[in-house]
Amino acid sequence: MGSFLFIVALLVVAWMAVIGPHLRDQRPDWHWYLTGFPRTALRVVVTWRKVAHLNDLTVSHKPNRRLLGDLAVKGEPLRTRVPRLSFPQPTPNGLSVLVRLHPGQTPEPFLAAADALAHAWRVHAVRIVSPERGVVLITASASDPLEHPHRPTGEVSASLLSAAVGTLETGHAWVMDFRRVPHWLIVGATRSGKSTLIARLITELAPQPVALVGVDCKGGMELGLFERRLSALATCRSEAIAVLGALVVDMQDRMRICRAAGARSIWELPEEQRPMPVVVIVDEIAELYLTSGGKEQRAEAEQCSTYLLRLAQLGAALGMHLVVAGQRVGSDLGPGVTALRAQLSGRVCHRVNDPGTAEMVLGDLNKDAVAVAQSIGEAEQGVAVTTGELGGWMRGRSHLTTPTEAQLTAAEYAGLAPRLRGIVRALEDLNGGEDV
Repeated sequence: MGSFLFIVALLVVAWMAVIGPHLRDQRPDWHWYLTGFPRTALRVVVTWRKVAHLNDLTVSHKPNRRLLGDLAVKGEPLRTRVPRLSFPQPTPNGLSVLVRLHPGQTPEPFLAAADALAHAWRVHAVRIVSPERGVVLITASASDPLEHPHRPTGEVSASLLSAAVGTLETGHAWVMDFRRVPHWLIVGATRSGKSTLIARLITELAPQPVALVGVDCKGGMELGLFERRLSALATCRSEAIAVLGALVVDMQDRMRICRAAGARSIWELPEEQRPMPVVVIVDEIAELYLTSGGKEQRAEAEQCSTYLLRLAQLGAALGMHLVVAGQRVGSDLGPGVTALRAQLSGRVCHRVNDPGTAEMVLGDLNKDAVAVAQSIGEAEQGVAVTTGELGGWMRGRSHLTTPTEAQLTAAEYAGLAPRLRGIVRALEDLNGGEDV
């Protein structure tokens, strides 16, 4: 017996001194499965009844009103039933449990009790969603994975027009999938992480057979790092008009091809006839809309607005996708901005300077998402609230791409950048026939 206890003690010491720290640093998911999850799961099961009672998550067997003669008396029920809790299921950075609601219960009290559950279970955060009627899904995160966005998050299946740009608060990869969500809006204050996200997005799309078109009216300071991989780069509004106009003409050609083949999208065409997908990245959209009031500038802004809106409305089925970024994308920029924003169903909101910006980006998703976006601090560069499948929104943090990495990526995949003849011709006409 003494020898057995001695061996157990040696194993415990070895775990604490060597194996445990190594797993925590190299494979935090394994460390969680082996050590954190058993303790937390036991704590959830043991404390559930008490936590449910203290936070009014129970129901009574009998009504809380009684008649004493002609007098109605109301009181707190003494016999209550706790909702049934499933056994905790592990996730890479926490656990999840399903709660079956009793008749008459709604998810609102569970939403209000999220902080209480996080403290009782000693976890970083608790998210409450209702995936179906009569059920509440409680997801607990053991730690904040956004503090270490470069840690392993599991394998991500590579597919066309899909880019793993960072880490979600669940510990899984943050994936922007243009086949599922065709157009994206990225909003945030200066130095909030917009450029970091765009750089990672282009880096992930660069190896794919996709045409990348950039519109960077800040002289190409941001997207110019990827110029060798881009099929076209517009650095001023007149160039943007030429590029976007050529894309609209190309979109009409794709419509004719689909109509002739009896297809409703390019994805129904045979692979040999399918046009290459195009992703248009617009950095700082305000530069396309703001004018000094002159007639010519107003006409240019309206033309840009028309082209962008047509691409957003008709481009998804034709393999043309938009990524629009700006500090604020509101009606104060000019006519057509609100209609464009409504077409951009993918939303990403970094730190913002005013509540109205967060509201216009996330207000139609969830009020909680607006509050979370406003709570992002200056030190959390790259952290954002984005649309997600679970509950409509999720916090995420994009991976950093250095300028050197951006230039190396552009050079490595420069041969994959297709020359879009319509855009090249439009830019040559703009530049007086000079080669672009």
